[in-house]
Amino acid sequence: MPAEHAALLPALKRMGLLKEGQACEMTALTGGVSSLIVKVETADTQFCVKRALPQLKVSALWEAPVRRNRDEVAWLNYAQRVTPGAVPQVLAEDAQDCIFAMAYLPAGQYPVWKQQLLNGHIQPQTAERVAHTLVKLHAASARDDSLLANFDHDEDFVAIRLSPYFLHTAQQHADCAAALHALVQDCLSNKRVLVHGDVSPKNILVGADGPVLLDAECACLGDAAFDLAFVLTHLLLKCVHLPSKAADYLHCFDVLSAAYLQGVDWEDAGLLEARACRLLAGMLLARVDGKSPVEYLTQPAQHDFIRSNTIPWLHRPVTRLALMREQWTPS
Repeated sequence: MPAEHAALLPALKRMGLLKEGQACEMTALTGGVSSLIVKVETADTQFCVKRALPQLKVSALWEAPVRRNRDEVAWLNYAQRVTPGAVPQVLAEDAQDCIFAMAYLPAGQYPVWKQQLLNGHIQPQTAERVAHTLVKLHAASARDDSLLANFDHDEDFVAIRLSPYFLHTAQQHADCAAALHALVQDCLSNKRVLVHGDVSPKNILVGADGPVLLDAECACLGDAAFDLAFVLTHLLLKCVHLPSKAADYLHCFDVLSAAYLQGVDWEDAGLLEARACRLLAGMLLARVDGKSPVEYLTQPAQHDFIRSNTIPWLHRPVTRLALMREQWTPS
């Protein structure tokens, strides 16, 4: 057994998920850069164990507080109350080692949305369901002041998201550094809901009863526009990956943004959309020149297309997502 897997055993025993001397098999699961995620199988059960890493597995130095693991557990428990079945069930938590266990969802029954999109299997219904789930979670949290107070930690969100995406990218683009720094201040000035912080297709499983959201390590009191822009970023990036399917990805973009904005009732939807537009421009550029470049876009021409479209948006922001979508025409 690898040492990093063996290191999980004390926590499994403390959580009551493994008895002394009980045999188990551990299999590392892939898909993320920020945590060790392992499938644990015993003679009569199987589940997942997740442990936050202090340094993320990317080429640039990217450190993050491991206490984010506790925030993820709290977010999962919140989401399970608001949208039952839209997140894996938390089985146990070991705060001592920042480890928790959750239900294992078989890949055959819960395919990853990212893989479906990359393969050209594009279903607008999935995008609409993601929007409905996300806006429901945001709306419910906006009315829960005590919940939001427990997630009010700007320092962690800056370290995990805003700095590696926007501040690092600003170091590569002096011409739009001011706009990228302003995005950070926008996010910190518009904190109204509990955000997930990583609403990426890689963190969304497509279940028979709807989407299942994973990896809420970045959960915090924040700007709902961040989550909306984050997921829309990936739909535009997929157009660059597979231009022949661009019309289908853009249809999902339209469906998701419309369904989400229709559900916004805690603030003016138009103002939220305008912030999402600015964030979308910054996020697209960050997925080329930030600390976490998207792995499936490897050609210089693809990077140039993204830069040539997003930098003008940072200098002259638009306020409607439909305008950005109309200008996104990779070939």
